[in-house]
Amino acid sequence: MSNGADPTDLPSVRDAMPPEGGYPDVPRSRVVAWALWDWATQPFNSVIITFVFTALYLTSDNFIDPALVPLGQGNDAYDAAIAHLTSSLGWGIALAGVLVAALAPVLGQRADATGRRKAWLGLSTALLVASMFGLFFVQATPPYFWLGVSLIAAGTVVSEVAGVNYNAMIVQVSTPKTVGRVSGLGWGMGYLGGIVALVIVVVLDGADWLGMDTSNGMAYRLIAVGCAVWTLLFGWAVFVFVPEAPRADRPRVGLLRGYAVLWNDLKDLWNHARSTLWFLLASAVYRDGLAGVFTFGAIIAAKSFGFSDQQVIVFGIAANLIAGASTVVAGRFDDRLGPRTVIVASLTVIIVSGVLVVALQAVGAVVFWVFGLALSACVGPAQAASRSLLARVSPPGREAEIFGLYATTGRAASFLAPGMWALTIAITGATIWGTLGVIFVVLVGLVLLTQVRTPADKGASTQV
Repeated sequence: MSNGADPTDLPSVRDAMPPEGGYPDVPRSRVVAWALWDWATQPFNSVIITFVFTALYLTSDNFIDPALVPLGQGNDAYDAAIAHLTSSLGWGIALAGVLVAALAPVLGQRADATGRRKAWLGLSTALLVASMFGLFFVQATPPYFWLGVSLIAAGTVVSEVAGVNYNAMIVQVSTPKTVGRVSGLGWGMGYLGGIVALVIVVVLDGADWLGMDTSNGMAYRLIAVGCAVWTLLFGWAVFVFVPEAPRADRPRVGLLRGYAVLWNDLKDLWNHARSTLWFLLASAVYRDGLAGVFTFGAIIAAKSFGFSDQQVIVFGIAANLIAGASTVVAGRFDDRLGPRTVIVASLTVIIVSGVLVVALQAVGAVVFWVFGLALSACVGPAQAASRSLLARVSPPGREAEIFGLYATTGRAASFLAPGMWALTIAITGATIWGTLGVIFVVLVGLVLLTQVRTPADKGASTQV
């Protein structure tokens, strides 16, 4: 194999190593402060989007025609109305994905050029907090449904834009030898933050909300406010303890001109870092499958295995606990074996577990507890290792731009898992088969990943 300047060769963080002396140690306080941002913002994903606000409130019969409510589940008109809520929420999130795909790489590019990653992270975090506070005004009547969808879509956009700059900052809190465990720590802290937030919800519900009036959706509206306050309480540390990145040696251009620069950058990646581009495409597919695992997991538990609302939340706590612990542990394997090995192993377990969830459904709820948690245990490691791999192979000084492309390609493929989920259910007429639609997307991503070789792989050739 050639070691020459082939266009498939990937630039690596090793290219940026100082000629003498190596990398300085990163203060522990800086690493913890960076990881706390994941802890601070995770309730938006776990509590609001996945397990509580949207699954149990915004897509509930509070928001359908009141005349249909007494008909109950199993009635065609009632079920169709609920399905309309679910699909409408999906369209709102899909629109958010389009906006992220359009904005993320250009905003990441500008953050690199101006040396203002932290400033963009601060603005996006503030807007995320505002969107969560806004959910307090979503009353439990049909006219407020689209307000809820709009606020969640807006929160999704700013959360993704924030993630571009947050992910790019990993190179400021790690070295090539520690980037895997630091990435794993961030994901793990996020999952643990989701656990604590969900436990608080369960405790408050068990205490009957301390005697407060919970009519008109007040319990869920207060949950959204609590998530906003949580982000404020824990999200500030990254802005105090992590220094701003230096400006990259890149021209500063206007927003529209940024798209022309973006096109040139894509051509440059094709010519000089082609495997980076291929990895972005492969990861976009399997990451959408990973997102589908969490997005539709609560629905599978409730509709196919008969979980109650309380059981769904308890499962969410267990899933986040296992995901957080496994992600932290996997970070060390990332540094020892390489991120690609961790990703391949995680995706393989997800595929096997997903097939078994469907094949053994008749056994009962224990199947979902076992293999659903196995799925959860592998989602975090795959996501963290993907971030680690990209940090290792991003051209120095272009990290925020590359992570912007990471967000863009992920959002560009965001229709795959929902589409396959809907298609398989439409063909089979049963929710449980939607699981295989999501798993198929993960499988395609895994196949694509096996075709990519990077210098971050232990023992891999530098040529594809």
